[in-house]
Amino acid sequence: MEITVQKLTEHVLELIRLAATSLPPDVEKKLRESVQREAEGSAAQGALQTILQNVALSREKSTPICQDTGTPIFYVYHPEGVSTRALKKRICAAVAWATELNYLRPNAVDSLTGENSGNNIGGEHYPYIHFEEVDSDDLMVDLMLKGGGCENVGAQYKLPDGRIGAARDLEGVRRAALDAVHEAQGRGCAPGVLGIAVGGDRGSSFVASKEVLFRKLDEYNPDADLAEMEARITAEANQMGVGPMGFGGNTTVLDAKMTAMHRLPASYFVTVSYMCWAFRRRRMVVNGDEATYE
Repeated sequence: MEITVQKLTEHVLELIRLAATSLPPDVEKKLRESVQREAEGSAAQGALQTILQNVALSREKSTPICQDTGTPIFYVYHPEGVSTRALKKRICAAVAWATELNYLRPNAVDSLTGENSGNNIGGEHYPYIHFEEVDSDDLMVDLMLKGGGCENVGAQYKLPDGRIGAARDLEGVRRAALDAVHEAQGRGCAPGVLGIAVGGDRGSSFVASKEVLFRKLDEYNPDADLAEMEARITAEANQMGVGPMGFGGNTTVLDAKMTAMHRLPASYFVTVSYMCWAFRRRRMVVNGDEATYE
């Protein structure tokens, strides 16, 4: 893969701009469909209409969809032989540039001193960048901007859990996911999307619950049991009456995405990551010096 350093920085900058200012088509489609399910003139319908007005204005003016531009989470799929150190350097340069241009708000705060770095660069883990070598000549980068409000209402369960009557099975997973939605009570800027990971250890379960959120909302799970459970959890969460922004109504979540991993016999974790309605994720594919975005 031949690509100039400056070009790559520019490409990543555009990826960040798109993610921060232009909601993906599949998410916007779900929001528009949700407006029709709410009672005419209701607070829920009004909230969704306001959200969609915000979506249109942000795209038109190239300004952030939300004042909290979130944690930048990059998944980089690169050809063999490409330096991940060089890629990280270019990605971080683009993040700092995007912050200077106000596509991103300065969000990287030192947990010990309380000092904000001012450019969204903070130590080894901010922004979060995952690298994976693939059999391709193209460079593919997925970006998610995950806001703090939705991050705060994520939850992890260790089954069995007598409090919610959850055993170590898919029914228990369902109960855990719905409990997480109930506990959120509209916080985290509903309606959102649930990322649900079953199994793994505590750490890998959290990571997988975010990774599954990169799936488009119109994609069906290849596992029939999980696909059925995704649909059931979505339908039952929307029967809770929490609604957009907690105002009541029929749209508490837009979708649920699930994945399952192997685990130790002693552990059965269910992790629920919540993504707000400002579901900012985009993909970039670079071939040579040319980039395409979706």
